[in-house]
Order: sequence, then structure tokens, then C-alpha cells
Amino acid sequence: MQRDGESQADGTSGEDRPDVEFHPAGSIPMPPRASQGYFPGEQKQHPALITEASTSLEDQHRARVRRYIAIMSFRIPCLIGAAVAYSIWHSWWLSLLIIGVSIPLPWIAVLIANDRPPRSKDEPSRWDGRRDQTALESGNHKAIDG
Repeated sequence: MQRDGESQADGTSGEDRPDVEFHPAGSIPMPPRASQGYFPGEQKQHPALITEASTSLEDQHRARVRRYIAIMSFRIPCLIGAAVAYSIWHSWWLSLLIIGVSIPLPWIAVLIANDRPPRSKDEPSRWDGRRDQTALESGNHKAIDG
């Protein structure tokens, strides 16, 4: 048995030898393959999507906030544009038109941001078809007067 720092019988130390992997008989060692992820050739490694679960509520909220900010980011430039248009062309109707476009932007931004993601075709419908059923039977019923 060889101790640390001692040389082997052939005069080389154990540290100079390359590590050799042992493979059982009949098995062929395969070189490690890089994961292709979503986009082949991309440097980043992406996990494979193995579930049909919808995106998390946190991701949905983040996407809605981004949509809201993107739409609302057009409001201030519209107001500045109206002032610039009036100062350059002295046209009050063009300025009012630009301001008129910016007025419904908050309402539109809220409606779009609060919209849920579209339903997939596999998602079950909540409607169970009870519209054709009547709540009470029609017809003559005997009533007891007391």
C-alpha cells in the first residue's frame, strides 16, 4: 500500500497518473451531452417544460404590471406632445386632439392589465348547460286553502 507523498514502484507518484474511470463489462461510456433546452445553440441552459400548469400568480401579476406601465407610459408624452404641437403650430385643435387621445389611456390600461390570461382549449368550461332546465315545473297544482 502506498502512503501519501511516496513514489510508486515505477518511480512515478500517484498524482501524475490520469484518473481512470472503471466501466462494467459490456457498457460503453458515452460523452456527456449538453442540454439543448428550448432553443438549440443558445448558451443558457433552460429547463424542459414538463407540466401543463398555468403560469404562477406572481408571474401573471408581473406581466399585468408591465402592460399597465407600458400603456400609461404613453400618457405623459401625449401631454408633452400637445404642448409642443401648440407651441410650434399654434393649433389648439391639434393639441386638444392629442389630449383627447390621452384621456382614455388610464381606463384602457386598467382594463387590459386586469384581464386574465386567455383560456386554453383544454381548460374546462364552467358552464354545465342548466339553462334549458326550469326551476319549477309548470302546470296546475292543487293548493290547500286553510
